[in-house]
Amino acid sequence: MKDRGASPARASRKADADSVSVDAVPRLAERGSTDSAFSQEFDDRDQQSVASHDRVPPRPPELKRPPVRQPAEPSLPPARPSPGLTTPRPAAARQPLAATAGAPPLPLARPVPPLHGYRCDPVLYTVVLTLTALGLVMVYSSSAIFASQRFGDSRFFLARDLVWTTLGLIAMAVTMRVDYGIYRRLAYPLLGLATLLLGAVLVIGTRVNGAKRWFHLLGLSFQPAELAKVVLIIYLAHSLAKKADKVKLFAVGFLPHLFVCGVFMVLLLKQPDLGTAVIMGGVTMVLLFIAGTNLSYLLLALLAALPILYNAVVGTPWRLRRILAFLDPWQFRDNYGYQMTASLIAVGSGGTTGQGLGDGRQKLLFLPEAHTDYILAIIGEELGLVGVVAVLVLFAMLVIAGCRAAARARDAFGCYLASGLSLMFGLQAIINIGVVLGALPTKGLTLPLVSFGGSTLVIDLMAVGILLNISRGEPAPSPLQLRLGRMPRVLRMLWPMRRNRRRPLSRRRVHIAGPRPPRPVREAAVVQT
Repeated sequence: MKDRGASPARASRKADADSVSVDAVPRLAERGSTDSAFSQEFDDRDQQSVASHDRVPPRPPELKRPPVRQPAEPSLPPARPSPGLTTPRPAAARQPLAATAGAPPLPLARPVPPLHGYRCDPVLYTVVLTLTALGLVMVYSSSAIFASQRFGDSRFFLARDLVWTTLGLIAMAVTMRVDYGIYRRLAYPLLGLATLLLGAVLVIGTRVNGAKRWFHLLGLSFQPAELAKVVLIIYLAHSLAKKADKVKLFAVGFLPHLFVCGVFMVLLLKQPDLGTAVIMGGVTMVLLFIAGTNLSYLLLALLAALPILYNAVVGTPWRLRRILAFLDPWQFRDNYGYQMTASLIAVGSGGTTGQGLGDGRQKLLFLPEAHTDYILAIIGEELGLVGVVAVLVLFAMLVIAGCRAAARARDAFGCYLASGLSLMFGLQAIINIGVVLGALPTKGLTLPLVSFGGSTLVIDLMAVGILLNISRGEPAPSPLQLRLGRMPRVLRMLWPMRRNRRRPLSRRRVHIAGPRPPRPVREAAVVQT
């Protein structure tokens, strides 16, 4: 019968004794030992085995190695396993259900702009500079004979165009560095200023060729209608962005914008300036369509504008004569259709490659306003079809780059503003090119960035600067940057300035500091005991 209270140490000693006895029997049998010797040896081995179990065997000496400091790793809380799961899911099980089921992938969200924004659109920048340089060359080529005959200086218009171009480039450099969000605050003051200027030009403006459109002061002229176009676009962009969900309402999202545009168009028709009024109406309708206004409201407004347009054309004798000359220009070649026929002769005589720069003939006092409204006809005569197509491609690239800037805008206001400015350039270029090529009735609109326009060129370049600023797609700046704009590089070198950002879910300003300097290594203090 086994002893149930035996300890594990005793059982191990018994096992050792059995192993010792098995090893000792063969050796004693060979030597011929007796039973007494066997028992004596058994007792000695038993005592040694018991003593060996009672003491701990000594450990071999370990080599001391210098301690190696490991970098401290951040302590993360242990992940809680999901209920009901004992093993991690495979990679295929962690994929979305739509991807595993073979369905088409979900559409990706709109990419977030970089932290410091995009750079200014190089395509838009290059196109604008190319059109401006082409305009300088062609203004001198088309106006040298006329300026020498009338003012005694062939560089008369070139010198003034260089001054206006310099002022325009300075204005573009300023507006491309000032964040466009400041125009949203100034939308209503600018709207009041533009309305006041359009009313004042009817009273104290200078009449040129039967129209009161300009202010003349100290030898300089200013046309408030060009500023009014940009101001109207700023107002529409601000109002449409503010009334995002109420645009489809007639009394809130449609009627106020139509009323403001109607006031501007009435003041322009009083000058008279039908071309700029048509551009304002077209830009307003397209922006309302982009914003999501009910299509029936737009159709109703167009139908209501048809009688007004008919009365403005038929009720004015000289406009009716222009329509008749447009229908058959060669019948009225000696009077009403003279400009259109001279323009068609200039474009047709240019051929494919043109007669050469400076070798045109229609600018020899045959084509009126060759350096302003009909500068494209001189381009077609001297540079041929290649020059005309190049101008068309450049303006198409300008509009496309403006639409891309609208897509990069950080908010709805920037999107509407870029769309309106791009549409303004596109409509004015289309009307001028159509008039020169005989596809539209004669209208006194210049070719943007190319014609000699004075203040018109400055305002156009300023609008291009706004487009360039929108194309950067920057986050909202701090209030200090809204007041001061972007500091020039020289000032930033003298006075380094870091940006301030705002958290997306709070209004706290977060200062982005530079890299933290390394801390000095402190030696451990030796404590003497």
